[in-house]
Amino acid sequence: MAYLHFQDFLSHLESAGELKRVSESVSPNLEITEVANRVMKKPNGGEAILFENPTGFNIPVAINTMGSRKRMSMALGVDDYEEIANDISTLVKPEPPAGIMNKIRMLPRLSRLASSSPKAVSSGICQEIVEEGDAVDLTKIPVLKCWPDDGGAFITLPLVFTYDPETGKRNTGMYRIQIFDRNTTGMHWQLHKTGAEHYRKSESQGQKIHAAVALGGDPAIIFSALAPLPPNVDEMMFAGFLRRKPVSMVKCKTIDIQVPADCEMILEGYVDPFERRPEGPFGDHTGFYTLVEPYPVFHVTAVTHRKNPVYPCTIVGKPPMEDGWMGKAVERIFLPLVRMMVPELVDMNLPVEACFHNLAFVSIRKRYPGHAFKVMNALWGLGQLMFTKMIFVFDEEVDVQNIQECIWRIANNIDPERDMLLSKGPIDVLDHSSRAMGFGSKIGFDCTRKLPAEGYTREWPNVIEMSPEIVKRIDELWPKLGL
Repeated sequence: MAYLHFQDFLSHLESAGELKRVSESVSPNLEITEVANRVMKKPNGGEAILFENPTGFNIPVAINTMGSRKRMSMALGVDDYEEIANDISTLVKPEPPAGIMNKIRMLPRLSRLASSSPKAVSSGICQEIVEEGDAVDLTKIPVLKCWPDDGGAFITLPLVFTYDPETGKRNTGMYRIQIFDRNTTGMHWQLHKTGAEHYRKSESQGQKIHAAVALGGDPAIIFSALAPLPPNVDEMMFAGFLRRKPVSMVKCKTIDIQVPADCEMILEGYVDPFERRPEGPFGDHTGFYTLVEPYPVFHVTAVTHRKNPVYPCTIVGKPPMEDGWMGKAVERIFLPLVRMMVPELVDMNLPVEACFHNLAFVSIRKRYPGHAFKVMNALWGLGQLMFTKMIFVFDEEVDVQNIQECIWRIANNIDPERDMLLSKGPIDVLDHSSRAMGFGSKIGFDCTRKLPAEGYTREWPNVIEMSPEIVKRIDELWPKLGL
């Protein structure tokens, strides 16, 4: 289903018993973070929270709105987000459907894809109120200072819209925004992100780059901004696919950029390619502070918003947090695309505790010597999986979602010298342990059963399993045992 706007989503959460309203005055300066952190650490992610009276502001703050599997699924308009993975799996199957009935069954999915392109509209609720020039004052927005050593208040759930200055192709990314003063912010365009590439191209041309920051909207739009899409896929088209309805886009007031018409708030402006300013520190999703680095400066020329907006945000820090549920949805939804590139892949688990990009458990259908090493190299060459510092490859029968089983297999199945692969390459710029920002080493372990050609000359033992007839006998007897 498509939500009309972000507040429509909040209404659905409240109707489902998933949203708690807090009328008590709680400050955006650290206090909201402490409350939200305690809630996010509850089993299954706690509740979404609407702070109705943030201290010193008249704009409510919504947080943890996608911080559980149920709310993440609700955000995407499905009972469970695995449904979306199934839809994508059907679309990316390389074989054409055989038989007239299978072809007919494919028509709704193809029609859904064809009707996903965003549509231009002349107006939207995001422009009910327009503030330009001297009227711009970002300090009126209840932006959170999340952690004590943060360099300031940060917008943590922004959708940043830019266009490639050479091709005109749109990109929507999620890059944190540090508030410097009433009309300037940092723009955390990380080295490997598309927004940073647009910035570099503008820098080479000596031209300012226009940018718009959208807050809120249908949560499918928010999710699309953080999705690891292939380079040729427009995030707003993907959002239309998710919500089964095109995203309505309206032109900004002071720059030539289109933004979702139904957002809560839009910041319009530009970035000068030759201006940088220290940004940070910031308590990040790694659980550590990322340090001060020079980043581009975003000059805000206009703020537009709906009447009576809500400010949507999140916090990151020591996992598990709300972003863990978003990341797990990304893992499951995009698994079919990974399988398309690495067809021997059975399943993959990017544990929340490892901040997703630090560690991967994968299972494969092993068919030849060195197969596990081939898969490691394939994953390191695939999109954002290039940031994965540690990859553990298991046989197909291993449940990689079961971390207990994975550790048992790791401890028993590897000879470190024989089964280890060291590599070098790009590392997430937020990784404080790497030898240089954005560059470091990676390691993979082959945890599969070994073949003779891999240097294993003995017989590989069987896993201990009870005989099926005894299991069945005890299953029948169990109720009588009183255990």
